[in-house]
Amino acid sequence: MHEEPKMKSIWYFVGLMLTVMGLIVSGSGVYYLVFPTGTSTVLGHLHPNIWWGVIMLVSGLLFYIFNRRKFVE
Repeated sequence: MHEEPKMKSIWYFVGLMLTVMGLIVSGSGVYYLVFPTGTSTVLGHLHPNIWWGVIMLVSGLLFYIFNRRKFVE
């Protein structure tokens, strides 16, 4: 018999996308921490791109881990 292909859950792909974007954002934050620019913002000393990059990376990994074996029928 022909078995229909199973689809991955959308949250699996959301996890992958958040992980990649978190790596990019936190990587740029680390780069700007090592090589600072001449301009500054009011809260720039807190390095929000590092914080948000790590938050996106952790949440993306959690989405990926919890949904990697789930399929939609």
